[in-house]
Amino acid sequence: MSDLKNFLTRVNKPARYTGGEWNSVVKDGDSTGITGIRIVLCYPDLYDIGMCNLGLGILYNILNAQPDVLAERVFAPWNDMEHELRETGVSLFSLESKRPLGWFDVLGFSLGYELTYTNMLTVLQLSGIPLWSIERDDSYPLIIAGGTSALNPEPVADFIDLFVVGDGEEAILELIQVLREWKAQDIKSRKELPLRAARLDGVYVPAFYQVTYHSDGAITSIKPTVDEAMASVQRRIVSTLKKPLVKPVIPYIEVIHDRGAVEIQRGCSQGCRFCQAGMIYRPVRERPVDEVVQAVDDLVKHTGYDEVSLLSLSTTDYSGISEVIKELTRRYQGRNLTLSLPSLRMDSFSVSLASLLQEGKKASLTFAPEAGTDRLRCAINKGLTDAEVIQAVETAVTYGWKNIKLYFMIGLPTESQEDIEGIVQLTRQIRYTGGRRLNIKVNASTFIPKPHTPFQWAAQAAEEDLIEKQHTLRAGLKKIGVPLSWQDSKVGLLEGVLSRGDRRLSGVIYSAWRNGCRFDAWSEHFDWQKWESAFNENGLDPSFYTYRERALDELLPWSHIDTGVSVEFLMREYGRALVNQETPSCKIGMCNFCGLQGHHPDCQIKCTERISTST
Repeated sequence: MSDLKNFLTRVNKPARYTGGEWNSVVKDGDSTGITGIRIVLCYPDLYDIGMCNLGLGILYNILNAQPDVLAERVFAPWNDMEHELRETGVSLFSLESKRPLGWFDVLGFSLGYELTYTNMLTVLQLSGIPLWSIERDDSYPLIIAGGTSALNPEPVADFIDLFVVGDGEEAILELIQVLREWKAQDIKSRKELPLRAARLDGVYVPAFYQVTYHSDGAITSIKPTVDEAMASVQRRIVSTLKKPLVKPVIPYIEVIHDRGAVEIQRGCSQGCRFCQAGMIYRPVRERPVDEVVQAVDDLVKHTGYDEVSLLSLSTTDYSGISEVIKELTRRYQGRNLTLSLPSLRMDSFSVSLASLLQEGKKASLTFAPEAGTDRLRCAINKGLTDAEVIQAVETAVTYGWKNIKLYFMIGLPTESQEDIEGIVQLTRQIRYTGGRRLNIKVNASTFIPKPHTPFQWAAQAAEEDLIEKQHTLRAGLKKIGVPLSWQDSKVGLLEGVLSRGDRRLSGVIYSAWRNGCRFDAWSEHFDWQKWESAFNENGLDPSFYTYRERALDELLPWSHIDTGVSVEFLMREYGRALVNQETPSCKIGMCNFCGLQGHHPDCQIKCTERISTST
């Protein structure tokens, strides 16, 4: 690495690649022993974003707590760094030891967003690792992946040796044990390793499954080809949240979320039909109040952060939220610690909590009505009325908030012109409620149907329809002096393809990467023409994956991945959406029989109550 100092002076933000951060773990590569495991974790996006990924930090600490495991980090290099690596012939290296990625036993990708797939290929290629799993022999690391996008692993199936599906805290240690036993053998073949791993719950090895297709492109079958592979891969679920991450690595440079974070709850029971996270992270698991408070204390001690986020998909649904805030406010009174609640429901209770945490100067408050009318919010199971939205805004104004951000989606199933105009009308009401002193911004993102949700069968809105709806919103909001931001319709098209695609898309992703696609989630890098060319090269039509409504009995590319939430429940919810029928949260009502009943104690209690009541 003698060239490192030379070319780091020629790239933007060299601290992205230097390592040495506070709380990072540096181990001697020889100290892990002959059966020790060397793993490098990668979030395939810029350091500034990847360092904010809580899951990556949790796994980094879990692995390094094992005496015979060495875990390091790497992120996707920005275009200037990629150029320097290619010019100098230096292999992409880990942050901690500056070793080339090919030196490790395992390279693990955290796939949290589909538009990072081309970055993953850049990381592999700059490391001298063959992109296609079939081309790797014993001399290369095992390539594994997990994260939200692994719930439909098929679009990148030909690049990855194995996927860990679901919660990784326990599964990764079981996989490490398989690696230990394999390395301890006198004679070992890399071909045997995936066979052993495939026996683990939650592990999916794409090479052990054969996918066949109908003449129209739909899938005929997904069948295991070896005895070790399971016909249905069960998502891993930790029944109790593990110890919180209180000693994260502290970046030397400013990152997207430059603050500490404590996960207070995992899962959500609200049942919004558009929300993949709300489905795939079930059941709800709460961290005890005293553990949350202690975690904040430890986090501040080990990091020096003066801001801590209390993370959850719906923070105010956490049963102990008032108690936690009351205790932390008491402990840190006068000590310059800011608490933030990033995921609030749109109600007066949430506003009062936010106001309590941000006394004095208030920045902005973010609300997500999602849709413009009561009818459509009922269809998507948002559980929110115009009157409740206005009441929340009135409460915010009373507490002194002057900046409001509103998040909506366009292109939702059953959406009509009236629903689009409803966004303008609701924003106008909010404007009148707060008066001209209230600064309002509106964001309208494109709805993307996601796997394992009630809308997984729905057609995605066509580009021309989205453009027309964006025009309606711009014109209507302009009249009341409210700016609108929106997503490029082509970006939404690509995300829709990659979200619900099959393994034939591996060829498309490769062609797009070869054409120069990088950082597709970044507007300055996104190039639809290159992607369009990639689809043409592979003889695939993106509209097949997006604008086509699926039959309920169609075999979907992710049908062999079982999240625990039953297909019957998703079908039932889809049907209720089409007739504008809400399903109450099982946290406040009785069990909705999503498929997880009995898996978690709280679910079992509620299901028992419902069964006894009905009988």
